[in-house]
Amino acid sequence: MDLTTINSWNEETAREALTRCCGSGRWVDEMIHRRPFATIEELYQRSDDIWFSLNGEDWLEAFSHHPKIGGKDSLRAKFASTSQWSAGEQAGVQAASEEVLDKLAEGNDAYEKRFGYIFIVCATGKSAGQMLSLLQQRLNNDPETELHTAIREQCKITRIRLEKLLS
Repeated sequence: MDLTTINSWNEETAREALTRCCGSGRWVDEMIHRRPFATIEELYQRSDDIWFSLNGEDWLEAFSHHPKIGGKDSLRAKFASTSQWSAGEQAGVQAASEEVLDKLAEGNDAYEKRFGYIFIVCATGKSAGQMLSLLQQRLNNDPETELHTAIREQCKITRIRLEKLLS
């Protein structure tokens, strides 16, 4: 797929594809309405600009479209349209020991109780142990710092998914 294809999609097709990249409805709407993109760099820049212009409700909506790191059941069932991407992004979890998976599950629960949303991390290229370490570190953040960290991580995830869309 290339940029010409993305620019030529009807609204329904564009909405479906872009929602796989980011679950914020406002981000998707803005991306659809800012087409056509002259270059791939412009696509990425507009994506980032839109993302950072959104508000807390929009960010939380995007976060809600992710399965929990290590959440095998949610990978299979909750998000069928992005499950293949999520599984690839979380490939480092597949080889993890039961002990690490249990600690990830416990950490995810603690994180969600503390911050009100699931742990958002760009998991691509990270092992389960690395994700667990990041989770444990980030549990010490204050809510505002953590929200900004999660926002930046979601931006990375969106970029990777846009790249996958183009490949």
